[in-house]
Amino acid sequence: MTVLQSYLAGQWLGSQPGKPLASAINGEIVAHAHDDTPDFAAAVHYGRTTGVKALLKLDFQERAARLKAMALHLQEHKKELYKLSRHTGATKGDNAFDIDGGFGTLFAYASMGRKELPSGNVVHEGPVIPLGKNNHFAGTHILVPRGGVAVHINAFNFPVWGMLEKFAANFLAGMPCIVKPATATSYVTAACVRLMQDSGALPEGALQLVIGGTGDLLDQLDEQDVITFTGSADTARKLRAHPNVINRSIPFNAE
Repeated sequence: MTVLQSYLAGQWLGSQPGKPLASAINGEIVAHAHDDTPDFAAAVHYGRTTGVKALLKLDFQERAARLKAMALHLQEHKKELYKLSRHTGATKGDNAFDIDGGFGTLFAYASMGRKELPSGNVVHEGPVIPLGKNNHFAGTHILVPRGGVAVHINAFNFPVWGMLEKFAANFLAGMPCIVKPATATSYVTAACVRLMQDSGALPEGALQLVIGGTGDLLDQLDEQDVITFTGSADTARKLRAHPNVINRSIPFNAE
């Protein structure tokens, strides 16, 4: 029996079988989500400390190179993901969008980082803007890392691309991610995360994985964090109305 594990606070968690995940081909059980309860406070703290520190030891150029290295490693092992993806009901054509498309996103952001972003971790945006008469006061914008974590809650139909399209942007920006794939197809996402770790290009704390429910994860977030959601409008409304999201004005993007 395969029990999928979460990867949180630097450890793989999950030994007790929970929800069975059936194959779309024949209805047989592909894996079980785990029934263990994660410590989400520890996971968020780990991302903000270990993850942010590890990412900001690198600059835009170095993180871009890491993205390319991960993409190349995933490409070498894509047949493993193809094999698993069949159980989601995906065809070869579907894999071209989800799996190969996910790799392509990493390559695209790697190229963007290498060609368009400077060394360091600060981007100067826009010209100097006068703020008072006679030019006594002026200001300009700079973009800096937020120092928090990005929580990505993803849909079932793109278990690889759905994760990588969001991860790549945050990774390049120096922001660690906590990824929560849809449980039904999370076995594909979990396999992809393990391959990314095997690449040796993933800094410690840069990517964490949640299998199953989010528990009290949203209660642990604050203003420096962000949430992105892909899925139904009903679920988006519920997440956006979460008391901590409202009280702390946590940036929330629904797709």
